[in-house]
Amino acid sequence: MATARKDERGRALRKGEVQRASDKRYMYTYTDPLGRRKFIYAQDLTTLREKEKQLMKDQLDGLDIYVAGKATLNDTFDRYMSTKCKLRATTRSNYLYMYDRFVRSTFGKRKIAEIKYSDVLQFYLHLLNVDDLSLGTLDSVHTLLHPTFQLAVRDEIIRKNPSDGVMKEVGKETDKARGVRHALTIAQQRAFMDYIANHPVYYHWWPLFAVMLGTGGRVGEVLGLTWDDLDFDHRIISINHSLVYYPVGNSRTSTLHISKPKTEAGIRTVPMLDVVFDAFQMVQEEQDENGATDVEIDDMKGFIFINRFGSVQNPQSVNRTIKRIITSYNAEEVVQAKKERREPIILPDFSCHHLRHTFCTRLCENETNLKVIQEIMGHRNIETTMDIYAEATDQKKQESFNNLSKLDIF
Repeated sequence: MATARKDERGRALRKGEVQRASDKRYMYTYTDPLGRRKFIYAQDLTTLREKEKQLMKDQLDGLDIYVAGKATLNDTFDRYMSTKCKLRATTRSNYLYMYDRFVRSTFGKRKIAEIKYSDVLQFYLHLLNVDDLSLGTLDSVHTLLHPTFQLAVRDEIIRKNPSDGVMKEVGKETDKARGVRHALTIAQQRAFMDYIANHPVYYHWWPLFAVMLGTGGRVGEVLGLTWDDLDFDHRIISINHSLVYYPVGNSRTSTLHISKPKTEAGIRTVPMLDVVFDAFQMVQEEQDENGATDVEIDDMKGFIFINRFGSVQNPQSVNRTIKRIITSYNAEEVVQAKKERREPIILPDFSCHHLRHTFCTRLCENETNLKVIQEIMGHRNIETTMDIYAEATDQKKQESFNNLSKLDIF
């Protein structure tokens, strides 16, 4: 059995501890995460072991690299994410996706202590001008990097946040504008729905899009609806969960899950318009004839909208279908309008969320109580409702002005 080393007072020393003969100081030897041999010194054994204890804690936390200024932006971002314990799984997945796609393999490898304001500015301009990101997407990247740098400031790893004021400067240096989500016009909305209703391939999508346009629900909220969420007697729809599609843990394969709505305000009831009632009746009749799905997701079943394979629709497939419908419709509309010698009604490039925005715009055009609109839409902030309301009423005001211009009052 090996004999433990002891100091001059006869106390047993642990592995890595020695008392130097030259000056009687205590020393602890260890290897850091980068494989380098390091030493800790103290005048007495008690102090040395306190330093050892702190070292172990720092190594577990990754602080030894962090505080030494050797941490990369990636290290700091991962540390920042480890502090966000209350993030929903979907939000965390989105954050990691954005960071991994646009930052981790390039700018993320830089040592955080060496990153300056101009470095962040150049990186953002590169994303805009070379990678052709939109300002909206860059905003999403910035909302991850700014708090990451701020964490390093608070931990006194860096003195100033190098991302402060960068987005304002980017706005001056680029001609790009933030994308504004506009609603479909009534003519475009009708053209879209009529085309689907009468198309030999896309007609079975009509109930889903009718519900989306008639409720203003987010795509995950509508796809997550079950028959238990509908009250046909009182014509009310209960929106209390959402269907989401994201990877879990370190898996690269995304799967469908049930989540709470985007915000607490998202838990709401929505009136069932006649067209929405008809859409649900169409789906119910079809399932009575062909059979409903027995798919169960996170202990929930009885889903309304299913695909031809009997599985629940996922949001990505719905957006892809919209793109195909737009392309097909516009190609046919151009030819038809030319034959009829009229201006074609062209559908813009839009997504599921534009249908929600379109419903909200129609609601604003016919309802003046902002709180009612906010509750139906499930907006957390009234400002979101007010922005859409202002745009909708501006359009109505312009229509009124155009009509007034033809009025003969003299």
